[in-house]
Amino acid sequence: MNPLYDPELYVGIDVNKTQLDIAIGMEGEFWQATNTSHGILATVKRLVVYQPRLVVVESTGGLEKPLVKALQVAQVPVAVIHPGRVRKFAGGIVFFAKTDKLDARLLAWFGFAARPHPKPQPNPACEGLSELVRRRNQIIDMLTAERNRRSTCPASQLQSLNDHIAWLTAERDHLTSEIEVTLSSQPEFHEKNVVLQSVKGVGTILSATLQSELPELGDYSHKQIAALVGVAPFNKDSGRSSGKRQIKGGRSGVRCTLYLATLSAIRYNPVIRSHYQQLIGRGKLPKVAIVACMHKLLIILNAMVRDMCLWQAPELSGTT
Repeated sequence: MNPLYDPELYVGIDVNKTQLDIAIGMEGEFWQATNTSHGILATVKRLVVYQPRLVVVESTGGLEKPLVKALQVAQVPVAVIHPGRVRKFAGGIVFFAKTDKLDARLLAWFGFAARPHPKPQPNPACEGLSELVRRRNQIIDMLTAERNRRSTCPASQLQSLNDHIAWLTAERDHLTSEIEVTLSSQPEFHEKNVVLQSVKGVGTILSATLQSELPELGDYSHKQIAALVGVAPFNKDSGRSSGKRQIKGGRSGVRCTLYLATLSAIRYNPVIRSHYQQLIGRGKLPKVAIVACMHKLLIILNAMVRDMCLWQAPELSGTT
């Protein structure tokens, strides 16, 4: 049998705080292991012998990370899937029962049916940059929340609030400086960083986010990379009716940072600004036009990283 169509070569692993539930396909072997270094090592050894086409796990707030890393080190292909996608798949196939064993079977079934892309193995430098970017995003979230509390903060607590805001601001700036140094000093990032930041509207944070959270940039087609980020519009047509196209899913962290960069590009990048103005002139809503510009900017960056070429603004009457 062609391994692509053999459901027993897809493995589902349900991960919780203390336990791993491993299912080989929909009808194959099932076993349990502790979610510890020893249990993970034993599981990976068994899977290396089995040689699955794909192992599927859900993202569970970081509980899955040690397992995913161990599988990647052992060269076992593994995909990390958002739980919402799996539950919608379960509803579509009328799979409503829920136990740890059934969840593992469901993940294997999802892998066979959807065939998601394996998660690329990040190098240590990429993991370090990713942690800096994520921590900066956490600080910004806290900073926004504290600033929003100013309007309702009691006078007796206002000084404490302002002190915390000042500390968070300094921490944000410190992390930004660390990210800048990492991008400029480490050879893994320097060349791509120069390419990415040659585009007006692309700054340090978008460059760092793309390199750490979107390692597929430059390797995937423009349709694949747009779908991966969540800026690819999906059709909603049926018969003679034509519905509004919408974007769904994708990597929200990358998409949020790309959104902010696109707002800057609409102001300062002549190609993106022209594209935005054309869409508005055709009656598109501003939010729709911004998403279309996000899509265009991402496609441009994907092509530039693929060819490792600096930005060259084309004639506005031409194409990019």
